[in-house]
Amino acid sequence: MELAQKLDSYGKPAWIALTVLGFMAWWPLGLAVLAFTIGSGRMFCGGKRGFGRWQEEGAEAMRNFGSRFGGGFPSSGNRAFDEYRQETLRRLEEEQKDFRSFLDRLRQAKDKAEFDQFMADRRNRPAAPSAPTDDVQR
Repeated sequence: MELAQKLDSYGKPAWIALTVLGFMAWWPLGLAVLAFTIGSGRMFCGGKRGFGRWQEEGAEAMRNFGSRFGGGFPSSGNRAFDEYRQETLRRLEEEQKDFRSFLDRLRQAKDKAEFDQFMADRRNRPAAPSAPTDDVQR
């Protein structure tokens, strides 16, 4: 993996060049390099992995929306409104955090209920009938 780290230090152009060279040398090699770069997230996603990354990135983008305008939302000129907006955003972030923790607890409770049902079914399962030894009827 030292090669991957070295190429990561050069950025996406290095991965693109390696992919092109791989195709020029032998097309399955180029295809393998292309699959690796896309699958590892090096080509499009900046190396971030995980299924919930889009939601997290979207939430982060909304939190930092105003940072493009000099470190926060620009002042509206109305101090009362600016305070109301900041308080509302803080409250919404807190509600989002509480809702995520609620969903986590809900998933955990569902998993526990399913596991308990599985264990109860397993305990109540009748024993397998034993095979007759010499009493074979024909």
